[in-house]
Amino acid sequence: MLRRIAMASIALVLLTPAAAAAHEPRASASAWTASAQGAYPDGYTVGQPDLSTVLPGNQAQDQTLRMIVQPNSAGSSWRVRLTNEYGTKPVTFRNAYAGLQSSGANLAPGTNRPLSFSGRRSVTVPAGRTVLSDPVSVRVTNAQSQRLAVSLHVSGASGPMTWHAASFTTSYLTGPNAGDHTPDVADLAYPYTTTSWFFLSEVLVQRRDTATVVAFGDSITDGFFSTINGSDRWPDVLQRRLTASGSDLHVVTEAIGGNMVTRIGRTPGGCTPCDGPPAVDRLDRDVIQRPGVRVVILLEGINDLGGGGATAEQVIAGYREIIRRVHARGIKIVGATLTPSAGTEFGLYGTPETDAKRRAINDFIRTSGQFDGVADFSAVTEDPANPGHLLPAYDTNSSVGGPGDHLHPNRAGFLAMAGAINLTQLERLAARTGSLV
Repeated sequence: MLRRIAMASIALVLLTPAAAAAHEPRASASAWTASAQGAYPDGYTVGQPDLSTVLPGNQAQDQTLRMIVQPNSAGSSWRVRLTNEYGTKPVTFRNAYAGLQSSGANLAPGTNRPLSFSGRRSVTVPAGRTVLSDPVSVRVTNAQSQRLAVSLHVSGASGPMTWHAASFTTSYLTGPNAGDHTPDVADLAYPYTTTSWFFLSEVLVQRRDTATVVAFGDSITDGFFSTINGSDRWPDVLQRRLTASGSDLHVVTEAIGGNMVTRIGRTPGGCTPCDGPPAVDRLDRDVIQRPGVRVVILLEGINDLGGGGATAEQVIAGYREIIRRVHARGIKIVGATLTPSAGTEFGLYGTPETDAKRRAINDFIRTSGQFDGVADFSAVTEDPANPGHLLPAYDTNSSVGGPGDHLHPNRAGFLAMAGAINLTQLERLAARTGSLV
């Protein structure tokens, strides 16, 4: 028996991220996701404290990370995926726990449960791999008001840390060499905060209804200029609309700040590694291989234009590839029109040439018939009195205050965008899907 457990553990950790997702039991659904985008600190953060003394050498050192996530549904049985996809050495997690957050890094008493991995409390994740925990029992009765806290003790030096840069959620860290504080209910050992997620890419819930909608995009889907800890990115608002309507659909977000559809990369002086893998390269991992996916909503392309100088034709070619690949797996796709960016002072985002390309792409989304549905985000965010620009009411920074950057909508803009999605159409597309991943 012990030999079988050991062999199962070895097989589990050696799976690549896409292969691991393909082996999920059919009763599981993604309750929360965050696209692994690279190694810390490559990426774009919002509201991030200076972590140079907390993560010296850009790595964890015998310390505990308490990551806070909001699931998209209630449930009582969860599995947690740890990721070392962008690491260069194995990372050992000596202990891991999951419980309910009460406030800050404090946990609701009696809810913190140890995680196991093929029956073992400790797990070593090789570089380039992920690992999925065994089911753990934590009762979530209201997904809109309760958050899970996943606590990870990194044994020794982690090396490069796989992360998701912009979480718009406060998580908590001990200091380096503070040791294992995963069982702690109180927050006294967690003096430091972060607005990023480290080593965590998915939480699965065991439930009967596994119909999932993936919000696939860049910083505008990731929530740039949404409210920190407000859960008001447009996918969050969409989930609340679906829940209020009585729908069984559940939304997960697979978005990366700076992300592009194509492999064109940034113009000279830009940070291509900060953008994460382009949509055409991460499609399998983040969409196709997620369990129960029926519909994907695609909002990408403005970074190809404004950050990489791509042509409209290049972006459309990327769309066609994505459409072909998701359709081949029986998944429907909704095209979201690109929101305006005129007036942006960095890159090529604010130029008339970029706006002309954006309009050509939006015409394709609306009229080509290639997408199964359309969410016209441009129509609800563009200022009719100043074409090409965001409405002034949507062009402020809800994350850290102050004016906007003319590229990212604020909280009010995200509410309008989520409201532009036709729920009846979304339900119809999900119902027509012939097969689930």
